[in-house]
Amino acid sequence: MSKKKKCLIIGSGPAGYTAAIYASRANLKPVLYEGMQPGGQLTTTTDVENFPGYPEGTTGNKLMNDLRKQAKKFGAEIRYGMVTAVDLSKSPYKITIEGNEVVQTETLIIATGATAKYLGLPEEQRYLGQGVSACATCDGFFYREKIVAVVGGGDSACEEALYLSGLAAKVYIIVRKDHLRASKIMQTRVLSKANVSVLFEHETVRLTGDKGVEGVDLIKRRGKADETNVSIPIDGFFLAIGHTPNSTLFSQWLETDEVGYIKTVPGTPRTNIPGVFVAGDVADPHYKQAITAAGSGCQAAIEAERYLLTVND
Repeated sequence: MSKKKKCLIIGSGPAGYTAAIYASRANLKPVLYEGMQPGGQLTTTTDVENFPGYPEGTTGNKLMNDLRKQAKKFGAEIRYGMVTAVDLSKSPYKITIEGNEVVQTETLIIATGATAKYLGLPEEQRYLGQGVSACATCDGFFYREKIVAVVGGGDSACEEALYLSGLAAKVYIIVRKDHLRASKIMQTRVLSKANVSVLFEHETVRLTGDKGVEGVDLIKRRGKADETNVSIPIDGFFLAIGHTPNSTLFSQWLETDEVGYIKTVPGTPRTNIPGVFVAGDVADPHYKQAITAAGSGCQAAIEAERYLLTVND
């Protein structure tokens, strides 16, 4: 078993790297494990224009590389590797890497993020960042006066469509069922928007285009006598069918909501276990932005420092 660490961080998106920056400056000598997707979800985004400090915009990869370099500059130890098990029964907490190495830590910052749900179409990955997105707030700006489609029938889909309706010329909502699952007030707002059309009983079967998304093929009323093939031209395709928080490893120890987002003491990154903190999308069902994730990473590192000062007095 390796030497005990003061602070261990799991995850390498904006939350994890920011936590590493602050923990390093506090002389906690943090160790960060990047996981299977170094840089997190943002590395699948091409252009980022809403992160402060980049007036000309940047790419997701460059933003994450900049944060990584900054964390290393202040002394964070960044390691490749997947956390495969945790034991939070008592401090120091035991974190297993790749099924064999066990690292002990006095404080733990969980920044494992959340994974957007996709339909499973092969074109979704092909056009990722080229017309396919799971975040209207992140990418909607690029579709000003264009035609976009949102997949989903719940509140999230309606929220995405309403946001896009203020930017795009036309917004389609593709709904598999014959009704929206969203709250009544959200349904009313969507249905009252002149540039939003809801396509009930439509299923997406294919995205088309040469260098990016140019259209979507649908089946209307699949399996019914009047089943119809429908094709519409679009410039952007937004998934709004939910996210899966990457919290399974911790669910035995930490309190989560019904979806799996890790619960925190309101207004803090503290969990139900002392010395264990959470940052970013794994605890955020609402905002899911790089800047809010980074801010919560800062909070988690400050709380870790304060916790260590308290227990080591």
